Amino acid sequence: MSPQEVIVKDGKITALKMCRTEQLNDGEWIEDVDQVLQLKANFIISAFGSGLYDTDVMDAMSGVKLNRWGLPEVDSMTMQSASNPKVFVGGDLAGVAETTVESVNDGKTAAWFMHCYLQGLPFDSPIELPKFHCPIDDVDLSVEVCGIKFENPFGLASAPPTTSTAMIRRAFEQGWGFAVTKTFGLDKDLVTNVSPRIVRGVTSGENYGPGQGSFLNIELISEKCEAYWCQSITELKRDFPNKVIIASIMCSYNENDWTELAQKAEAAGADALELNLSCPHGMGESGMGLACGQDPVLVKGISQWVRKAIKIPFFVKLTPNITDIVQIAVAAHEGGASGVSAINTVSGLMSVKADATPWPAVGVEKHTTYGGVSGNATRPMGLRAVSAIGNKLPGFPILGIGGIDSADSALQFIMCGAPVVQICSAVQNQDFTVVEDYITGLKALLYLRSIGLDGWTGQSPPTFKHQKGKPVETLYDNDGKVLAHFGPYLKKREELLHEKRLKSELLTNNQVDSYLVNGKVNGISEVPRIKDVLGEALPRVGTYKHLDNSKQVVALIDDDMCINCGKCYMACADSGYQAIEFDPKTHIPHVTDDCTGCTLCLSVCPIIDCISMVPKKIPHVIKRGLRKDIHPISPLDAVCQ
Repeated sequence: MSPQEVIVKDGKITALKMCRTEQLNDGEWIEDVDQVLQLKANFIISAFGSGLYDTDVMDAMSGVKLNRWGLPEVDSMTMQSASNPKVFVGGDLAGVAETTVESVNDGKTAAWFMHCYLQGLPFDSPIELPKFHCPIDDVDLSVEVCGIKFENPFGLASAPPTTSTAMIRRAFEQGWGFAVTKTFGLDKDLVTNVSPRIVRGVTSGENYGPGQGSFLNIELISEKCEAYWCQSITELKRDFPNKVIIASIMCSYNENDWTELAQKAEAAGADALELNLSCPHGMGESGMGLACGQDPVLVKGISQWVRKAIKIPFFVKLTPNITDIVQIAVAAHEGGASGVSAINTVSGLMSVKADATPWPAVGVEKHTTYGGVSGNATRPMGLRAVSAIGNKLPGFPILGIGGIDSADSALQFIMCGAPVVQICSAVQNQDFTVVEDYITGLKALLYLRSIGLDGWTGQSPPTFKHQKGKPVETLYDNDGKVLAHFGPYLKKREELLHEKRLKSELLTNNQVDSYLVNGKVNGISEVPRIKDVLGEALPRVGTYKHLDNSKQVVALIDDDMCINCGKCYMACADSGYQAIEFDPKTHIPHVTDDCTGCTLCLSVCPIIDCISMVPKKIPHVIKRGLRKDIHPISPLDAVCQ
């Protein structure tokens, strides 16, 4: 319907006269004045759209054919001008859309086909929003291990995320650089799993849903036969030639079995093998997994068998459930292994309910067994194992495993000596798409090292003084004490700030200070590669005897950032050295000379960087329990004599 006339009687609107519109065969719309409709109305609400009425604009568009309504004629599928291919139209101006949503969609359509036109792409190309691109995207994450090129260091561990070919295929499509198949054995060693078998950890307290800090599983190796996995490896290498496929295999301590299975996996096209000598549950009872991986003699023997049987690289997967994991790594190295994977899951019992039922509980009798703990809770053990092996066997390839859930944690493993990392629990918490965050995050971390921003920790800028995220400045009361940020002290602060603002000249300086703009180029120009930062932390990790006990630090609390919660005081009082006093009125904590630098207060403080550890400026006097046994340890020893 097209409005024609507003009917007015006695100065008031009574009706709206309209005529019907029809679309001809050629797509043109016309108004049929013979079909008239009069609609009674007391009020008329006018909806204004965009129109082309400016003569200067119309003259500038002389090369674009307009229709009878003065709008550009466009292809409704591409929003491209029918007369000028360089012109695209969207929104009300195109005369196609009838609603706001349709107008916005026409704009998106026009934008896509403009992109195709400018890039020379066919108009029938799949519609995909071009991604933002910056120098960080150009950072090279590729790394070579044992002659194998990994396009990025992120891979799936031999675990539930690699249960099937289809899952590995989807992971590769999301961007994972490599995958280790679910461990498989010979058909004579096929297994059947129990259920339930994969449960959330209790290490994060009552935190349910994604984001678990740990998992526990009592899942065995793959239930699928050897032929399935060999065919899967062949298909995956055919379809993803640039991805790395590592076949995880397991046998008992039998040379013929290891030789047969290793050769089958190699013939299938695997880039490398991983020998699972470390599964902490179930398989050890059958003389496999942990039963072999805790004995250096057996590990060395199996490594020698496999080295003799195949030509491709292989890695021995190590267990943390042993006194010294380095001994096992040395045995694998002596046996001819190309490298090691560290670590497998940590044996544990996750929880027991109030009715004495363990979890997971299997069967009517609700029995359980010790399972493998994975996730962030195992990261300290993983870093310990990787760094210890890295220091003992310099240059020996390590595939890092254990609670890697971010680019930052991956970089930690890389700097401890593992050029590539395997991930499982993070995928269990979310899905395969997490790899995009890891790739872009690691690229950013490496890029930031090249520009040298002072005070930054990875991607985190220096913390500015704040209260609840708002910048603050130090203010003092009449007695010279720092004003707190609650109660009457907060009111006094607001009064002082109000007086200060009244006296300030707001227009004299329009420069905005930013805590982000505080970096300077440190002379590094090239973005480091993974090989450049590999093992960078190893010289700083060693024995206790190498630590310098003459360089003591103490806690320093920033009063302006303190929220006066008292947690530092409580921790120091009942778990530390009673070195923090808490003002009963202002609730501002004060660190006394009794501080020994244990750092517990910083560890429990809820405000990032509110507490920092600074060099101790007074002599460090140790309290041995009796006054005559006090021993000073400080460069200023002479002062204390």
